[in-house]
Amino acid sequence: MKKNSITEFELEQQDSKIKLKRGLNGGAPVMQQDDSVPMTSVAIQPAIPASNVPVAVVQPVATDEIEIKSPMIGTFYRAPSPEATNYAEIGTEVNAETAVCIIEAMKVMNEIKAEVKGVITQVLVENGKPVEFGQPLFKVRPS
Repeated sequence: MKKNSITEFELEQQDSKIKLKRGLNGGAPVMQQDDSVPMTSVAIQPAIPASNVPVAVVQPVATDEIEIKSPMIGTFYRAPSPEATNYAEIGTEVNAETAVCIIEAMKVMNEIKAEVKGVITQVLVENGKPVEFGQPLFKVRPS
């Protein structure tokens, strides 16, 4: 724990729980047991050295793109019918009143408007897939 600068560690598996905290002033670890869970013996395996653990570095990219999010739970459709062309494609210019997709909820087809002026840069959901409330559907570069 000291080597990897860990001050607290908690492990819970099925009906066992173990919690380790480094003592005051970085001293030896202190083991605590949750009284509602019976104490069992636990084999502690050495951790993977930090130098061997791959680390993904994600840096936020400054962007002014706006997400069009789902206003409801339902099924996402890009076109009004299977034979029709999609409402919006990458590169499509939209405005606040432009319909970009349909979300079916309880057998009702709800036309979703862009509510923003710009150009579609990404379609984030596959046709016919379920969507959640607030899930991003499209990305738009404002104009």
